[in-house]
Amino acid sequence: MSDPAKLLRDKHVKYFKRILHVIPGQYSSLDTHRMTLAFFALSGLDLLGALDEIEQDRDAIIEWIYSLQVVPNSQGTNLSQCGFRGSSTLGNPFDTQKCQDKAVPYDSGHVTMTYTALASLLILGDNLSRVHRAAVIAGLRSLQQEDGSFSCVPEGSETDMRFVYCACCVCYMLNDWSGINRAKTVEYISSSVTYEGAMGQGPGGEAHGGPTFCAVASLCLMDRLDSALSPRQQEQLKRWCVFRQESGFQGRPNKPVDTCYSFWVGATLQLLGVLDLTNFLFSRSFVLSTQSPITGGLAKWPDSSPDPLHTYLGLSGLALMGEPGLAAMHSALNISQRAADHLANVQQQWTEES
Repeated sequence: MSDPAKLLRDKHVKYFKRILHVIPGQYSSLDTHRMTLAFFALSGLDLLGALDEIEQDRDAIIEWIYSLQVVPNSQGTNLSQCGFRGSSTLGNPFDTQKCQDKAVPYDSGHVTMTYTALASLLILGDNLSRVHRAAVIAGLRSLQQEDGSFSCVPEGSETDMRFVYCACCVCYMLNDWSGINRAKTVEYISSSVTYEGAMGQGPGGEAHGGPTFCAVASLCLMDRLDSALSPRQQEQLKRWCVFRQESGFQGRPNKPVDTCYSFWVGATLQLLGVLDLTNFLFSRSFVLSTQSPITGGLAKWPDSSPDPLHTYLGLSGLALMGEPGLAAMHSALNISQRAADHLANVQQQWTEES
């Protein structure tokens, strides 16, 4: 167990830099999700104020991200497939000409990869000029279901609150909400509120910290929080989230605390304006106790192996609570406020150009 009083910044910087260059063997099953792993590393380095340490790789990473964009073909018959892939394992990356004349079956964007690709480009300071914005929105539109939820790929998949959140982030970042029927999405979220006052992955699901964040952040991005949830519902939701804190935060009642919920629940509390009702010192002590003093990185629990997701979300949770040395966060987008400010400048440029 590491010293709970000290954030091992340099160790975590090295950990994220390794993740950018090689995927450890235990993560081989995540090969098709490399875009998300890259996002964890890039956004983590951003929070740590260490993006300058990968400056020499910046252009190469940006090119890699753009190589995974599924672009419209010459007939526009693959618009439902447009977005970003998760890795070069799929489709025809690095050679978009192969896709120009016809739609390639199963070579489709993934809504989560599209969100993390756009977020990563913003973190790296890109202006999104090469994003086929209209095509990405068209691809997003094809993913929405009749009940307002979203699948992750056009070929069909599970549908739940995670993909609703990713879809809302994409629309917000591209400043184009035509990819979502917001009324249906708000209804889906409202229907997912449980008797406890928080949200499940969908209607009838168990209240859980992850989908609760996804639901609340989506409502905030759509500017629908107050119209979707009554004051009484919001108070019940706040209570449920506050009661998730023990030594750290748990995702559900009667479950062990877990590093990642310092963000999922902490960010929800911040969006609801009541993060100050929790005990920062308790959460900080638990999160820092999961650090590895050897390899860097944070784990789900103390004395277990670190992984990119818990490392990033653990740091994000600390950043929300004002940990010295970590950048401020834009909670709803799950990126640094610096990256969100860059997005605002990019969108302003789009407005001026139009």
